[in-house]
Amino acid sequence: MHKIDASRLDLARQFRDQPFGPHGTELQKVLKILRWDPIDDRLVAVQPQRGGRWQLARSTGRKGSPIEVFEGPGFATPVEAQWAIFRARWQRHTGQPLQLDGDAPLPTQGRMATDLSRRAVLGYADLFSVEAGKPIAFKVSAEASYRVSIERLRCGDEAGIGMKTTPVETPVNREYPGRRQAVACGSYVEIDDGKPFALKSFTLLAHIWPTLPKRGRQVVMGGRGYMLFLDGEGRLSLQIGVKTVAVGPAVLERHWYLVAASFDATSREAWVGQRPLVAYAVPGDTTAEAMMQAEAPSAGEGFRIAAGFGSGSVVDGLYNGKIDGPVVAARALSAVERGAVLTAATVPGFGAALVAAWDFSREMSSTRIVDTSPAARHGRTVNLPTRAMKGHNWDATEYNWQHRPEHYGAIHFHDDDLYDCGWDTDFTFEVPADLASGLYCAHLTCGTDEDYVPFVVRPPRGTVRAPLALILPTASYWAYGNTHHHLEWCEGENVRGVFTTVDATTLFLHEHPEYGCSMYDHHGDGSGVCYASRLRPVLNMRPRERLWQFPADTHITDWLEARGIAYDVITEDDLEAEGEALLSSYRCVMTGTHPEYPSKRMLDAFASFQSNGGRFIYLGGNGFYWRTSYHPELPGVIEMRRAEDGIRSWAAEGGEYYHSFTGELGGMWRRMGRAPQSVAGVGMTAQGFDLSTHYERTPASFDPRAAFAFAGIGKDERIGAFGLIGGGAAGWEIDRADARLGTPPHALVVAEATDFTASYHWMKEELTHTHSAITGETCPLVRCDMIFYETPKGGAVFSTSSIAWAGALAHNGYDNNVSRLTENVIRRFTDPTPF
Repeated sequence: MHKIDASRLDLARQFRDQPFGPHGTELQKVLKILRWDPIDDRLVAVQPQRGGRWQLARSTGRKGSPIEVFEGPGFATPVEAQWAIFRARWQRHTGQPLQLDGDAPLPTQGRMATDLSRRAVLGYADLFSVEAGKPIAFKVSAEASYRVSIERLRCGDEAGIGMKTTPVETPVNREYPGRRQAVACGSYVEIDDGKPFALKSFTLLAHIWPTLPKRGRQVVMGGRGYMLFLDGEGRLSLQIGVKTVAVGPAVLERHWYLVAASFDATSREAWVGQRPLVAYAVPGDTTAEAMMQAEAPSAGEGFRIAAGFGSGSVVDGLYNGKIDGPVVAARALSAVERGAVLTAATVPGFGAALVAAWDFSREMSSTRIVDTSPAARHGRTVNLPTRAMKGHNWDATEYNWQHRPEHYGAIHFHDDDLYDCGWDTDFTFEVPADLASGLYCAHLTCGTDEDYVPFVVRPPRGTVRAPLALILPTASYWAYGNTHHHLEWCEGENVRGVFTTVDATTLFLHEHPEYGCSMYDHHGDGSGVCYASRLRPVLNMRPRERLWQFPADTHITDWLEARGIAYDVITEDDLEAEGEALLSSYRCVMTGTHPEYPSKRMLDAFASFQSNGGRFIYLGGNGFYWRTSYHPELPGVIEMRRAEDGIRSWAAEGGEYYHSFTGELGGMWRRMGRAPQSVAGVGMTAQGFDLSTHYERTPASFDPRAAFAFAGIGKDERIGAFGLIGGGAAGWEIDRADARLGTPPHALVVAEATDFTASYHWMKEELTHTHSAITGETCPLVRCDMIFYETPKGGAVFSTSSIAWAGALAHNGYDNNVSRLTENVIRRFTDPTPF
C-alpha cells in the first residue's frame, strides 16, 4: 500500500523535469511516501557555505545532532539538490538505484560532522527600533578584528533583486578588536542569598516531572558540596562531597515523582528516595530508596534549582522537565518521615528547621521565585523557563492558572532556553536626530565573513515625518527567529511540497543550538517553545536570508524607494509599547508581508485607527492569526501558546493554554472572537509553497468606489502573473473574505486568485471532518481575495491577502500591474480627501 514501484521511471522523469511542481496525481503519491521519512534518518541536502554547492547528507536527529555528509562534488543549484534527494530516497525505498540519462552515481561515502558551518563574526543590538536622536548599542562576538559600517538598507534580497545599501557617515564606522563572547543557554533558578544554604544536616524535597532523564547528569537542586540529581542513567542520586548514592530503578519520563534526600551530620547517614505519583503494578513500580555513609559537606554559599555548580560559579547539570514546590530544611528526615515519603508521598513539616519553601505559583508573570517560609529567601529565574505549567496536583478541574494557581505550581526547565545572550557592548551608534526613518544595519566584516545586524530608525516619539507608515511585523520576526523547523519538522516536507534543503544559516543554527529556538520549534525534550526573544543574534532575520518575514519585507522598502513614496518605518514592538497613539498621526498605515502574531493591544490599536478615519493597507497573507503577549517587565520577549487548532508545528498540552506573562488565553485569535477578517477584511484560508499564481479582476473592481485602484490596468489583464516568490503575486499563504468571520457587508472583492495547485490546502481549523477535497484543485475555499472597503470618518482598508504580493513589485524594473495597483492605492490612501 505504501510501496513505490521501481519500474515507474516515468514518474521519476516527471519529478526531474519539474522538481517544484506542479505534479500529477501518481507522482504526488510517490512524493508523499518519500516525505514521511523520519527526521532522525532523513536524506537531505546541506549547503555549508552561503552560495556554495549543496551536498547530499543524512540528518540524525534534532538540533545539535551530527549530520552525515556524503563526500562528492556536490550540486550547484536547488533544482539539482532536489533531484539528488529524490534519487537517494527512491533507492532507499525501492532498493534500486535511480540513474536516468547518464546521471552520475550518487556519493555513498559519508562522514559524521558537527562542524560543517562557521561564523567568524556575529552580533545583535539592545534595540531593534530606535528613535532618531537616541543611542543603540551593539554586542559583537568575533574571531579577530572586524570593521563596522552603518548602512541604510533598501533591499536584502541578494538573489532576486540584489543587495541595496547606502553607507551612513558616522564615527562608528571603523575597525574594532575582536573577542569571543560566549552564550550560556539553559534555564534554572538562582537563589539570591546563598549563605543560609551552607548546611551540615539537610533535607531536599520536591516534586519532579523529568522529560529527558537519561540525558547526562541533571541537577534537581543543591548547594555547594551537595546536590540531588539524576545521573546519566536516569537514576535519582544524592552527592555529598565526592560521595554519591543512587537508587536502583531509573525514573520514568514524563511521570510525576516526589523525590527527597537527607543527610544527618551526626550519624553521617545519607538517604535518597523516590515515590511515583502514578501507581503501577509491581513490575512497573519505581518506588525506591538508597542509603550511604558520608562526611558533612564543606561549607559553601549558594543554591540553585534545576542546575548545579561547576568550577567557580559556572552553571552545569542543567535539568530538563518540571519541578514543583522545592523545599530545603536544616535537618534530616526521620525514619518515619522517610517511610511516609515512600508509601504515601507525604511531604513532612519542618517547623523551625525550614530553610526555604518555594511556591512557583506565586508572581507567575515575573522572574521572581517566592519563598513562602518566614525567612523569605527568594530567587529569580534565569533564561526564562516556562511558567504557568500544570503541577503535580493538577486534576483538570480548572484550565486557567489564575483561578487555581495552586494547581500550576510547576516550572518547566529546558537546557536550551535562552532569553538574553548578555554580551558586553562593543560600540554604540548615536543616531543623528535628522537621520531619515527607515531600515538600517550594522554591517560587520571579519576577514571574508560578514554579518548584518538590522535595526529600524523611527521618528522621535510623538512625531511623524511622512503620511505613510510601514509597520514591520516584529512579533512575527521573533516568533520565527532562529527556527530549526526546516530540518526538524517531521511533517514539514509534505507541508512545503519540497525535500529538505538546509542552507548555511539553518545548518549553523543546527550545529549551534545555544543561540536558542523559535516558536515553531520543540525544545530538546520535545515540548513546544512558548517564549521567543530578540536579545541574541537572530540569524534568519537578516538581509540575504530566505525570503520570509524580514528579508521579504525589504521588497516593500525597495519598491517604496524606487517609486519615490515618502514613508516612516515603525514596528509592532513600538505599537505594543505605545498603542493607538503611535498610529493616530499617520494618514495611512501599511503592514509587512506576514503580520501573523499580534497582541491584543495591537489589534485594539488597528481597530481604533480604522474607526477614526485612518487608512489601512494589508500587504501580506496569514495575518493576525496567533495571539501573543509581551513580558510585563523584560524587554524584547514574547509568549505564545499553540492552543485549540490552527496550523502549527506543535500543540500546547491540555491545561496549559493560558499565557504566563499576562494570563490571557493563548491560541488563534479566531477562537477568541477576533478573526483576521475583523482586522483587514480577510483571513487565512490556505497555504502552499510550490507555485504562486495571478489574480483576475472581478465585476466589483469596476465599481466607482474602487476604480482608483485599477487605473492603468486593463479589464482582462492578469494581475501578478510573475514574481520572485513562486512565480506569481498570489501565493504561499493566502486569505479570503468571509462575512461570517467579520468581513464588512459593504466590502468589495475586487480581484481573485483561484488557480492553485494540489499542494495548496484549505486550513485545518475550518475542517469539521477529514476528507480529501481540500486542495487548490478541489476546494473552492482555496482562493485569494483582494478587497476594499470604507471605514468610518473617511477611512478605508485595502488588502492584497498574499505573502507573495510584495515579491512581484520589482518585476520588469518596477513597471508592472502589481506595482501600479499598489501605488494607486497608496497615493489615494495618503490623499486627505475623505472616502
